[in-house]
Amino acid sequence: MSTPYPRKEDDPHALIPFDDGLLDAVAQAGRESPRKRHIVRFHELGELFQRMLNAVEPGSYVRPHRHLDPGKTEVFVALRGRALVVRFDSEGAPLEGVVISAEGPVRGIEIPIGAWHALMSLESGTVLYEAKEGPYVATTDKDFARWAPPETDVDEGQAFMAKMRAQFADVIAEAGAKPNDRRGGER
Repeated sequence: MSTPYPRKEDDPHALIPFDDGLLDAVAQAGRESPRKRHIVRFHELGELFQRMLNAVEPGSYVRPHRHLDPGKTEVFVALRGRALVVRFDSEGAPLEGVVISAEGPVRGIEIPIGAWHALMSLESGTVLYEAKEGPYVATTDKDFARWAPPETDVDEGQAFMAKMRAQFADVIAEAGAKPNDRRGGER
């Protein structure tokens, strides 16, 4: 579930800074959530452009899904921490994995309409800025993969994530290297 950002009633046009206080609060809410994630949204559910902060903790299983009804492009930008984003084929085989990190070198990712995908937090305190097309309709927002366990099956979800982590261990290790390590030293 998500919570709306508390806008100023006396100034609905006030800017919304993504400062340390806001990032700390959403990260803490993610840590305290039974699902180990929390969304603070800046949009109303019926709006055509959805914008939110998505705090995801390690161990939070995000079931692979795609956005088809209506088709939606989805964007994630890492503001804190790191996450692995995986794309799958229609049978559940992992096709590619990309680590997005607030420290780079890849800070964000765009997921095309209809792509099967999931994400997994690699660090506590990970906060992502997420944007996608709306409106949000709970019954059609996500087409969940039948080949992946439901989020209610905790043990199977953890096993699924362990397989993703193992499949992309090299990608995760490479993304975790310091910038000079990735380039083979200073130039």
